Amino acid sequence: MKIAVYPGSFDPTTNGHLDVIERASRLFDRIIVAVIKNPEKTPRFSFKERMAMLEASVPHCDNVEVESFDGLLVEYVRQKKACAVVRGLRAVSDFDYEFQMALTNRRMAPEIETVFLMTDYRYSYLSSSFVKQIAGLGGDVSGLVPGPVTAYLKRSRQKKGER
Repeated sequence: MKIAVYPGSFDPTTNGHLDVIERASRLFDRIIVAVIKNPEKTPRFSFKERMAMLEASVPHCDNVEVESFDGLLVEYVRQKKACAVVRGLRAVSDFDYEFQMALTNRRMAPEIETVFLMTDYRYSYLSSSFVKQIAGLGGDVSGLVPGPVTAYLKRSRQKKGER
């Protein structure tokens, strides 16, 4: 069985993320979407919230499961007996960072491959940061995020008393 891990902060899940998940699910027997705690980022949503948004967005993908982890990615991938890490690319600017990360991971775990998937051109500009900014200012994020995430963002905004 070919298992791949798609790690990310998913704060929140966008249609670009979903595009990569769906396409990776056709390439591998099992995809583990792993919500990570990135010490360089301050997430708007908790692990639990980010996992809930992802789980609500992928019920149509039978071979996709959502988990969370903290620590070194290559150790997590080994623990899951995965053969690959899936990374999404939006533009050439993403490639430099992703390439460095892939080479670093290969240095630590040469048995683990990194597979880059370009997101669909419709989402090449899209980032979770833009989605949070638009939603926080009361803008319409439908078409940018899966339906369950749109509803989640609206509820979150109402709880925080934003416009």
